[in-house]
Parts: sequence; structure tokens; C-alpha cells
Amino acid sequence: MNRHRTALSVLLAAGALVAGALTAATPSIAADAPAAPASFRQQHTQGFWTADRMRGATPLDVTAAPGTARTPVATRVAASAAPTTVAPTEAVSPTAFPQAGGAWTGGGAIVKTSGRVFFTMGDRTASCSGDSVTSANGSTVITAGHCVKYQGAWHTNWVFVPAYNNGSAPYGQWSATKTFATDQWAASEDMSMDVGLAVVAPLNGQTLSQAVGAQGIAFNGGYNKKMYSFGFPAAAPYDGTKLVYCSGNSGKDFLLTKDHGLGCNMTGGSSGGPWFQDFNEATGLGTQVSVNSFGYTFLPNRMYGPYFGNEAKAAYDKAQAS
Repeated sequence: MNRHRTALSVLLAAGALVAGALTAATPSIAADAPAAPASFRQQHTQGFWTADRMRGATPLDVTAAPGTARTPVATRVAASAAPTTVAPTEAVSPTAFPQAGGAWTGGGAIVKTSGRVFFTMGDRTASCSGDSVTSANGSTVITAGHCVKYQGAWHTNWVFVPAYNNGSAPYGQWSATKTFATDQWAASEDMSMDVGLAVVAPLNGQTLSQAVGAQGIAFNGGYNKKMYSFGFPAAAPYDGTKLVYCSGNSGKDFLLTKDHGLGCNMTGGSSGGPWFQDFNEATGLGTQVSVNSFGYTFLPNRMYGPYFGNEAKAAYDKAQAS
């Protein structure tokens, strides 16, 4: 069993790591000046991400229980992570609001801008979700902080696969040249600052935004908004093959973080998937204001995502200028 020092765990939406959930402890809310670099120059093995390897990448479920010891224990995914309203393979109307979780059938830009993220963490293959956002370089993907760096180490072989479809990459695999995190996540893995980004290399003569488009992004937009969340959950009862969404009225976490909260039953692998305000179901476009991050063990079917404040903007500005 591996031992993990992450602050807060994620039942609903952590990234990808070992087969099963991790129980962890209270988050490091305050962070001092970063003691570690907040970016990493990526390393790749050519041809590493085959269809079988992508299908086999394991989602990480990190679960949170305030007041517990900081020694995590590996467990199986809890049954409470199962959907309460819609089976994960059942199509739902994209106009259903609120929606606790179901396959997105509405089409639009979100189908191409969102995708799965794959990386290696030590000797493991792992997966998260991500989204192409508008940027000066046209090559920026935003995801969760733990999807680029976790337990003090930066992930390698990092690729973004927009519109992922059960092992196929219809728009190609976009390899990161550099990955970024907020200073606070890089320094102490502060769960309130669980934001990561990647700059990906051009592919076939195009930037990412030229190939698949990009979503708008905003910072310091406030709380208590109507939100749509998207991702590729891969832990049971989901299997990572479908773009899933949740929608509803969000609120502010009143426990351990500064995060947004939203009713949502997505599981591990959906970490890093985008949250939108002002989302238009007809066009599939919105303004991204958060990413899937974590859930509390004692509050099943509720997802939390970091508030995009000045810290997230600083990380985004470094990425888009890279």
C-alpha cells in the first residue's frame, strides 16, 4: 500500500492514482511563500499512450474527513458515490436542471474543448479531466492542481485528449511542454488552491484552440451561481468513456476550504473537469470559473471546486505567457 500525504481527499473527483480511494486529513488552508517551483518542464516517452494504456489508466479517489489523522488508508470506492438519480450509462436531457450526473447529449463546443488528461505518477498510469481555455498562446489547458503535481512530485508523460472516446483520440494527443500550478498548491498542496494548467505543443501545424476551440475564463466572479460541471469520471459506477455533466445552484463550502460546492455524483477521473457559469446549452459555451476538485466522505453526491481568485489568475497568466 502506498502512503500519501495529500491534505484533503476526493471521493467524487480526485485525479488518478491507485485502484481505490484514499482517506486523508485536513487541508493546509494557509500557504506561505512557495518552497517549490510552481511549474515543471515536461518529460515524455514517444508513443507511450496507446489505446489500451489510456483505457487502463487508474482514477484516484481522494476522500475527505475533517479531524482525521493525516495518515491515509487505501479503501475501495464507497457505494455512496453511486448516482442517485440517473444511471451513468443512461442518456439525459441536457436541459435537465438541476442534474446530479448524466451523459452529456447536447453537443456544442464543450464536446471538443473538454477531454481526458493522462499522465504517469511514479510507476502508475493515471487520468484526470481538463478543458481548453482562451489564452494568449492558444495552447493552454486548465485542470486540477493534483492532476499536474501530487504528493510533492510533478507528473510526467502528460497529455490532453480532447473529445476522448473509449481509447480513441479524434483530435489527437496534445503533449504538455510545461505544467503549472498555483504557488499555494506547488508549495503545500493547499486544497483551496487546487488549480493546475498545462501548455501543450502544436499538433499538425495547429495550436490547441485552432483545432478544438476554447472556453472563456473568468476570475473573482463571486459565489452562489448557477453552474454546469463536466468531466470524464472513470471510477465505479462510471467507466471513463463518456462526457458527464452536473448542473445546479452552487454554494460556498462552509467547512474547510474557500471552494464552490455543487450537487454532483461524478467519481474519480473527473478531477480537473471544467465548471461554467453563464453556460449556454445550445452552443456548449460558457465562462469557466472552477474545476472539479474533491468531495467530503460524509457529504456524498456533492462536488467541490476551487474559487478562481488572484492566485489562480497568476498561475493562468504564467501559463498563457509561456
